[in-house]
Amino acid sequence: MCSISNAEEVEIAKQLANPVAALVSVPFQFNYDRGYGSADGYKAYVNIQPVIPFSISDSWNVISRTIVPVVSQHNVAGKSGTQSGLGDITQSFFFSPKSPTSDGLIWGAGPAFLVPTATDSLLGAKKWGAGPSAVLLKQKDSLTYGVLANHIWSLAGQSDRRNISATFLQPFFSYTNNKAWTFGLDTESSYDWKGSQWSVPVNLTVSKVVKVGAQPVSFQVGVRYWAAAPESGPDGWGLRAGVTFLFPK
Repeated sequence: MCSISNAEEVEIAKQLANPVAALVSVPFQFNYDRGYGSADGYKAYVNIQPVIPFSISDSWNVISRTIVPVVSQHNVAGKSGTQSGLGDITQSFFFSPKSPTSDGLIWGAGPAFLVPTATDSLLGAKKWGAGPSAVLLKQKDSLTYGVLANHIWSLAGQSDRRNISATFLQPFFSYTNNKAWTFGLDTESSYDWKGSQWSVPVNLTVSKVVKVGAQPVSFQVGVRYWAAAPESGPDGWGLRAGVTFLFPK
């Protein structure tokens, strides 16, 4: 590994903490959870999450954020066996001003789409969906804090599958020190309005930006605790690890 300047590391780490920064990044995020269903099933998945900003005027960007889940799971619905493959893709677009407001607020808003790309009936909803998405945050010195949210309604898809009305809320807080280590706390909470149930995983992570050859990369590790989950699980503790390839301007 080659070193880069500390100032560059810190600046890239702060951009990475901002969901609508003008920074091209390609995260590969591994997650593992267990405690699903009556057979104590587990799920391991990698979220491939490219983030690509586009300048559309002197004052505005559009930020494309894609989540492509690649999943392997076992007994997540009783003794349902093992499924592996692609899950449903979530695609969001945020229209965001290039400069913060006079109060230092950074925001973005736009549409979110659910695309039924799952390769197995137990890996996805088999429904097309859409709804609004928004993010609001503030960065001050070493701190980044805010919230990202969306709501998805199903629009079409297999008629024998339950319709979707789901709210996603992700309040987040991170601290980046002068060595470019970032310590993060967030929840990726969702509420299923059809099933009247919350899923609330609380994530605690640490990450570091380094340079591998000529390529800036962020490495991340963390743990997750399920503060609330559907009766079918998961429960207890989970794991998270990731690597993000960064392409700063």
